[in-house]
Amino acid sequence: MRDPSRAEALRARDVEVVRGDLLDGASLEAAVRGVDAVVHCAAFFRGATPEQAHAVNDVGTQHLASAARAASVQRFVFTSTGLVYGATGGRSAREDDPCTPAPGYPASKLAAERALFAIDNLDVRVLRLPFVYGDGDPHVEEVVPMMRGFLPTQRMSIAHHADVAQAVARVLDKASPSHRIYNVADDEAPDLATLFASVGAPPPDGSAAEAARAFEIVLDNRRIREDLGFRPEYPRLQDAIAAGTA
Repeated sequence: MRDPSRAEALRARDVEVVRGDLLDGASLEAAVRGVDAVVHCAAFFRGATPEQAHAVNDVGTQHLASAARAASVQRFVFTSTGLVYGATGGRSAREDDPCTPAPGYPASKLAAERALFAIDNLDVRVLRLPFVYGDGDPHVEEVVPMMRGFLPTQRMSIAHHADVAQAVARVLDKASPSHRIYNVADDEAPDLATLFASVGAPPPDGSAAEAARAFEIVLDNRRIREDLGFRPEYPRLQDAIAAGTA
């Protein structure tokens, strides 16, 4: 359960905070009443069993979507993950490519995407996010222990917080076909040695190269650039580092 005190900064900016539970569909009705659009970012990732991931990320998303449809919400934006593609082996994955996600979190996100697209009378957009970083987020430091055995040359798409926010704003404001999927990513996918170095960590040692394959995912961002005019504010990790926002 989230700590309610963490919402105080939002309240100070006149943001109305409504409490709900994705596992309880009735609790979501107040959150969607009278709103034009829903941007659904909640998920259970680290530490989730496959059953928990399914309950929150798939079934919970369906609960929220059903509430949004009943409230006549005009647009529903779902933040999914590039992990739905499965390992790409360094090849850039495009939105129409087949998906072979690993069990658990990645599979639950793909299941949620497909469930959303099957709901009648709901205008859905899906943003498939890569590894997200920036603005003081400790995400890079947190994954260093988990990825210690990965190959230092392995590449992985990333996106700065500012560019994720840009993608959300564009998909809300721009006209585009319903049931559209967009990859969101920087223009450059760094190797893990470079990513680790950005937080002063030595490169990974390659001792768990086979397990690392599931995270070797590079995203092609041409569709969102062409459809919505998306241009990363930080096209490369080095740009964010130089700006002091990594």
